Order: sequence, then C-alpha cells, then structure tokens
Amino acid sequence: MVSPTTEQRTEDAAGVLRRIFGYDAFRGFQREVIDHLVDGGDALVLMPTGGGKSLCYQIPALVRDGVAVVISPLIALMQDQVDALTAVGVRAGFLNSTQDLDARRQVERAFLDNELDLLYLAPEALGSRSTLHLLDRGAIALFAIDEAHCVAQWGHDFRPDYLALSMLHERWPKVPRIALTATATTATRAEIATRLDLTDARHFVASFDRPNIQYRIVPKREPRKQLLGLLRDEHPGDAGIVYCLSRSSVDKTADFLVANGIPALPYHAGLDAATRSTNQQRFLREDGLVMVATIAFGMGIDKPDVRFVAHLDLPKSVEGYYQETGRAGRDGLPSTAWLAYGLQDVVQQRKMIETSDGDLARRRSLAAHLDAMLALCETVRCRRAQLLEYFGEPAAGPCGNCDTCLAPPESWDGTVPAQKLLSTVYRLDRERNQRFGAGHCVDILLGKQTDKITQHGHDGLSTFGIGGELSEAEWRGVVRQLLAEGLLAVEGDYGTLALTEASAEVLGRRRTVMMRREPERPARATRSRGSAAPAAELSPAAAPLFERLRAWRAATAKEQGVPAYVIFHDATLRQIATEAPTSLAELSRISGVGENKLAKYGEGILTVLAED
Repeated sequence: MVSPTTEQRTEDAAGVLRRIFGYDAFRGFQREVIDHLVDGGDALVLMPTGGGKSLCYQIPALVRDGVAVVISPLIALMQDQVDALTAVGVRAGFLNSTQDLDARRQVERAFLDNELDLLYLAPEALGSRSTLHLLDRGAIALFAIDEAHCVAQWGHDFRPDYLALSMLHERWPKVPRIALTATATTATRAEIATRLDLTDARHFVASFDRPNIQYRIVPKREPRKQLLGLLRDEHPGDAGIVYCLSRSSVDKTADFLVANGIPALPYHAGLDAATRSTNQQRFLREDGLVMVATIAFGMGIDKPDVRFVAHLDLPKSVEGYYQETGRAGRDGLPSTAWLAYGLQDVVQQRKMIETSDGDLARRRSLAAHLDAMLALCETVRCRRAQLLEYFGEPAAGPCGNCDTCLAPPESWDGTVPAQKLLSTVYRLDRERNQRFGAGHCVDILLGKQTDKITQHGHDGLSTFGIGGELSEAEWRGVVRQLLAEGLLAVEGDYGTLALTEASAEVLGRRRTVMMRREPERPARATRSRGSAAPAAELSPAAAPLFERLRAWRAATAKEQGVPAYVIFHDATLRQIATEAPTSLAELSRISGVGENKLAKYGEGILTVLAED
C-alpha cells in the first residue's frame, strides 16, 4: 500500500479540524506541527495557554494509525479531558488510580483492539511494569508529553516522575514524540530537550503574548478589600481564580468573599481529597464561581471562561506568574491578571529563599527567579514588553493594555532617600550591633517616639527624624525597591534588614537609584486590544439570545454531568447569538460546531433561538 503524501495528509488534517472540531483554519504554526508529527518527526512545542496546543497532537492521533498516548500530570482532570473529546466524537480513555478493576480492563481492551484514538496516562504509570507491558502489546501512534516544563528540576512545577520519560524513546524508538508547554525560557527549553531525549526534535516556539489579558500590579494596602473592589466593580458574576501563598490565607480569603456575597471555594493541600475534588468539579461545572487556592490548583484546568486571575501574594518567579495568569481568558475574550504586591512580600520571599533546602546554587537560582519577578513588579516600562523579553521575545512596543501603559508611573531620583535608609541600617548594625525590620527603620526616619525606639535609645541616632519628606507608605516603597534591586538584604528568622556589597555604592555616592512612584489613580479596565474586544460585545438583540443559550448549556451540562464548556465555549455561543442561524446548515458554519455536536445539540439550539 502506498503511503499518503504530506499534502494528502494535510488535507486529512484540515478535514478533521472542520469535521470533528468545527474550525475552518489552523492557528499559527499548528499545521506545521501536525504535518511534522504525522510524518513521524519529534517536536518540542511552546505555545501560550489557549493557543491550541492540544490540537497539535489530537489531530495527528486521528490521522496516524494506532493510539496516541498522552502523558498528563493531573489525574483529577483526565475524566474532563476525555469527556471533552468524547463530546466531539473522538474515542478517548484514561488509565489511573481512580478506576476500579472493571473500568481499567475495559479501557485496556479498547486500547489493544485499537478502539481508542487517545489514551491518557499519568507519568508515574510508566513506572509500572504492567503498563509498559500493555503499551508493548498495542499499536502506538505517538507519545504526547503535556506540561513538559515539569521536567525542569529548578522549575516552578517540577515533577520527579517526568525525569523517567526519556525512556519512551529508548523503548519505542520509532514512535514520534511531542512535548508541549506554555511556559519555558530558552534555558528551560534546552533542559526539557535534554532530559526528555529530544535534542534532535524540531522546536516550534509561538509568541508568548496574550493580548486579551490586561496585566495590572497594584500596591498592597488592604488586599482582600482591594480584591473585593476588583470583583464587584469589574468582574461581577465572573468566574476567576485567586492565588494565595498559604493555606490559612486561602481559607480566610474564601470566607471573606463569601461573607461579602461572592460565591467562592477554597482549594489547598490541607483539605481532604474529597473536598478538593468536589470544589474543583464545582468550579469547572458551574458558572460564576471564584476559586481561592494555593498554586497547587490550576495545572491542566481547561475552563475557557476564567475572566480574571488575582494574586494576593507575590509569585516566586515570572514563569509561575505567566503560567498562573495564563489560566485567564483561554477563549480569547478580555480578561484581567491582577496582583497586589507589597514590602512584606519581598521580605517573606527573600527569607524563604535563605532558609530553603538545597545548596548555594539552588538558592542562587531561586533568588534569580525572584529578582526577575521583582523587576516586573517595579518596572516603569510596559509590563507586557518586559514579560515577553523575559522569555526571549522582542516586544513590538508598548501594548496599551497594562497598567503602566494605561496610567504611566513616574520615575524619580530616590538616591537621597536610599542613602538615608541605608545609613540607618548601617548605624544600627555598626554602631549599636543591632538589626531591626523595615517598620522600625522607617519609624526612626520619621522621628516617631515609639516604645521600641525609646527603649533602645534610637532617638539619638543621627538619622532620627530626617525622613519627613516622605510618608510612611512612601518609605516602605523605598525599602521594597531597595530589596528588589539587591541594595538591601533580609536576614534571620525575624526578617531584619542588612546591607549588601552593593549598598556601599549608594552610600559612597557612586550609584544613582531611580525609583517608581505609583500613579495617583490606578489603572482600571478598558477595552482590551486585539480582536478579542469586539467578540465580548453583543448587540441588544443578541444579548438575550446569548443568556438563553447559556441557560440551555448549563441545563444540558448538568444533565450530562460534564463542565459547561464541554458542550460549547462562550465564544461559540456568542457567535450563534449574533448570527442567529435558522437551520442546521447555517449552524454548521459556526466556529466550534463540528459534526458530532451539530448532530447532538443542533436541534436544541435552534429551538432556543426560535423561542420568543
């Protein structure tokens, strides 16, 4: 039998895209990746969340002979991934520890009989002799390694089981592999390629830009009240994720939101597995819920209509921040990435690094990641440009859709205040052999007669009361920015301030210190740039249709026990509401309506549209 040419297979892939998934055209380099994988090549794919990574292996799985084996890190989401594929007519299954023996045997038999298109496995499953024996007996079309950044040992989502995945090439050398991630610097990409034995793989790197996301970082004052204002003013009734550093903060924040009329659920490792699973499923299946979580939540979450991601504590790295904020706006509609950031965040993160496990190289790596995150917080430039440049992508210019573009902050010469603050730390350390935290140093500069200052005689220091030109909040900003630039250090269990080698350059007047002054009026949400904004607007005639379609979708999803987005994404419902098709033929031309969904839901949609 003559094998099909690349052109013929590309036509097959395009047909699958339209017939199964309901899309008329590939995005970006999807088509190139699919062609390469169908031809038997290995690939390393970097594509932002919502960019269509899954299609890069799902379509080859349908075009190539055999079953695609997908390595996915979270077993809790495999059922939803399989449900979403089943909804469009793809034969998918999974094997993990949540199944009973009968369910597992049924999936194994389907795999061996080539009655599956995709099989999902957790990475730890490949350490099982029985799983390896099963795969040896079946026909494998390809291996897809999702969330491939988990292999990076100093990365933000490291999973030790991923280190063993290089064995895929050793055991099945003729089976093509594709590794996919939304987050990786050039160095992390090289580490992925090395550890997964993909050094000869072709690299496909898309733009990291998510133009529909508005990035905003605000000074932390009363963060929960600030968050409540964001949700009430800009995101009423929207689904979103709020990230907190500690379990205690998660619980308190969720309780605070509920007490103020915002439906919110907690998620962290301190909750029992049943509660975590229930809360996760509710978030995926219900509209308008807010999930308050530690960073343990989120990887693999496919919910497309998350309208905001908020951080109440400073992320440890730009990679982590990008990965977490990328969970907003997967459907391409306008969304918000909001972070409240303050002095205590810097002190806490520096302290955590100092007391962390690992050797000096490990601590230096953590510090370098934190430095990059602090630079993003303190920049007076376009935040999106700085974010893109971190991942090695040159920015075209200011984006017009981040807080520093919408309300540009001032840059001011903070050299003299820096010298005053550093001099206070110096005199406490060298003259009194004492170290104190930021609050006490600021009190000295402001000339406050606190009990602690009086007790230690610090009102006799030459710097006492010389800082009246700045407010307490402004002084805390000075401390924060000196810490961010490495001109101050945090030491000990109590977070006391200490000088660094670079401090001498400022005290010796050999270095100018430019600082960021926050605008008086913080940036507020405006229309996002790009094509997403018009899609978010509905005409007076389309708006009620959209709401009726959402109600129909919610009822249908509840009846079938699947998340609402498995039925249709908001973007598809918006297009249906706008175009108001009156026949199945017209409905079939809507983006996201493939053959299976047309047959399953078409008449129901037309009935909703025909209602008065």
